[in-house]
Amino acid sequence: MSIDLLRFIPFRLNRLATEVSRDLAGVYSEQFGIDITEWRVLATLGMREPRSAQFIVRCTRTHKTRISRAVSRLIELGLIERAGNGDDRREVQLKMTPKGRALYDEMVPLVLERERQVLACLSEDELRGLTLALDKLEQALDLIQDPDHVHD
Repeated sequence: MSIDLLRFIPFRLNRLATEVSRDLAGVYSEQFGIDITEWRVLATLGMREPRSAQFIVRCTRTHKTRISRAVSRLIELGLIERAGNGDDRREVQLKMTPKGRALYDEMVPLVLERERQVLACLSEDELRGLTLALDKLEQALDLIQDPDHVHD
């Protein structure tokens, strides 16, 4: 028995994710000096804030050490800040500063345009099918799909 790696779905998904991330990184790295992990932190906070670093780890499936380094750098850059959690003083929440929000707001249209360009090869029906398939795969793997229905 052998495997055709180029037809193996997990490999294909990983390869596509790597290339799309690398492509998008060109937008925020070259223009804004933000790396992939730092973008993931900002993008997660952009969905809803404040959020804990642990939530960002769970949402992005990025190792906690990488998230911690990204959070530290974003704090140094003045893009995010720590905010106490009223319910649990031991848990630190993160939120964007006005400077971070302005940067995020400037980056989002560029990233969405790049996404549109990457997906332009798909018809409307193909895009709907891809989105549905990704939703089902994320559900099967118990990945966070709606940040408003998940508690930190």
